[in-house]
Amino acid sequence: MLGSDPHDDTSSDYEQFEKEQLAKERDAIGVDTADVDDATAQNLVSDLVIADVVTPVPEDRVLVHEPSGAAFDSTAQLAVFHRGWTAGRDTDAEAE
Repeated sequence: MLGSDPHDDTSSDYEQFEKEQLAKERDAIGVDTADVDDATAQNLVSDLVIADVVTPVPEDRVLVHEPSGAAFDSTAQLAVFHRGWTAGRDTDAEAE
């Protein structure tokens, strides 16, 4: 590259930054939720109820995830959702 100063070339910095961002996205997307069996889901949801993160609504037979406002009729669905929600928030916090 004639006439350009190699010290002013930041293209490799940008490429490195882009690679790091893509790796973070892959990590967030790759949260493993397939290993949530019924016992694990029950334990997680019980802990979340105690921590006031989840509110059971017996008359509607649902569990409400308070931070997001989402309602679930299955402990497994709620556990998987909460894991993904937590992973997404952790990724957002790292980006700040």
